[in-house]
Amino acid sequence: MMLPPGHPLLTPVRLRKELVAEGYDDRAIRRLTRDGALHRVRHGAYVAGERWRGLDPAGRYAVLCRAVQRQAKSRLVLSHVSALPAFDAPLWGLDTSVVHGTRLDERAGRKEAGVQQHSGLLLPGDTDEVDGLAITSAVRTCLDVTMTARADAAVCVVNHFLRAGLVTADELRARYESDATVPRGVDAHASRRSVGMAHWPGSLRTDLVLRIADGRCESVGESRTLHLLAVHGLPRPELQHEVRDGSGRLVARVDFAWPDRGVFLEFDGRIKYGALAPAGESAVDVVLREKRREDRVREATGWLCIRVTWADLADPGRLADRIRAAFFAARAARAGRPA
Repeated sequence: MMLPPGHPLLTPVRLRKELVAEGYDDRAIRRLTRDGALHRVRHGAYVAGERWRGLDPAGRYAVLCRAVQRQAKSRLVLSHVSALPAFDAPLWGLDTSVVHGTRLDERAGRKEAGVQQHSGLLLPGDTDEVDGLAITSAVRTCLDVTMTARADAAVCVVNHFLRAGLVTADELRARYESDATVPRGVDAHASRRSVGMAHWPGSLRTDLVLRIADGRCESVGESRTLHLLAVHGLPRPELQHEVRDGSGRLVARVDFAWPDRGVFLEFDGRIKYGALAPAGESAVDVVLREKRREDRVREATGWLCIRVTWADLADPGRLADRIRAAFFAARAARAGRPA
């Protein structure tokens, strides 16, 4: 596995001992840091200041993870949230104040100085290497995140991996429920633990996430919406549903649809109307085009539209009530009575 040039994980991290070997003493290192030529990522680990200033929060977390692994005194595989930067996975809703690593020596994990060391059993196939950095595999990373993160954030992560083709639902389920024997060479104390992950701490949340996850979600907002529908007991929609007119011509593809209920839902992420507006168009132009598209869907189907924004997701109970009300209104309209 290789990262594209310029990826934050490829940012060179220079340790204090390396700078000293090059002739810099602590006073010189402090001066370079104060002047902005260097940035201290954590105690004893530095990167070029210009590079650091050009990174977004996700990129800075990736550099922090690289620094921790370089400084580790034992063999440490970046895992859980800290393996996600290697897969360009979303970090929404995840704690990036701590770097996670799984020890290869099977000794008990511990947390100190912003680093959480785990001792989970790593089987052949559970690890990977990316440009010299040891990380957990895509399958193992997904499952670890489901056991340690909030369910809505974990759904966003798993959907990213599914959509990118990095894992399949069958692969995740197989590793989660694996009943294979512990391979020869694994420490004796590890062999007394289940190889499968279905009984590990947090595994009940894993089962929930795997049942909700769907790689057809195209954004964090859509993934969060899918999670909300599931936990509020709303019927599962058809994702990326194609709407066609009477002649079979494609009218639009909508994010979520309940054809039997006469309702469709579109998630309006800010990016739709802002950064990705075509050259020569304003956000208003994009909004008007989206409105015309929505009108065409309603004309072709007679369905009721629900538009959801990030602000709506901040009040999930209220949004769930809105969706239920839409189901009721659509049913009433079909029956020819007032909602």
